[in-house]
Amino acid sequence: MMGEFPWQVVWGLKTTSLFDVWSFEHFMAGISVGGIVVLVNRRAMAQLPMSPGSHRHAWFDIAGCLFLAYLWETIEHYLENGTAGEAVRYWFQGIEFWGNRLIVDPLLLLLGMLLVSRCPWLAWPARAISTLWLAIHVFVFPHCMYLYEIFDLA
Repeated sequence: MMGEFPWQVVWGLKTTSLFDVWSFEHFMAGISVGGIVVLVNRRAMAQLPMSPGSHRHAWFDIAGCLFLAYLWETIEHYLENGTAGEAVRYWFQGIEFWGNRLIVDPLLLLLGMLLVSRCPWLAWPARAISTLWLAIHVFVFPHCMYLYEIFDLA
């Protein structure tokens, strides 16, 4: 007999699920940081003998965005393990599920970058939303999974 689909694997706490409340932030960061990656790559490649619409530009954008995504995930892993102290380890509330860390979060950053490359006007609103999200979660809430306690999301 087939049971119900285990939604907690798809949505829930960051330690057990592919998507969590921070998935929203990763998408906003993809729009924000992705806009910077696209801008920097365009300026750097302006002197190269390629047409402005060359597909090579997109590959450099993707590589730059994924580099930053995995750099952050590496730093975050060490912070979750307590490298920066017990208070930081407590704030992170456990080790992130591997599927979330290695697949979903980088893909959300990449999706944000792809969106901002088509709609550059989204960069500044995404930066404002991302900054507000981070300020509230870092300076107001006691730990990163506090929204789950407030709204009983898990």
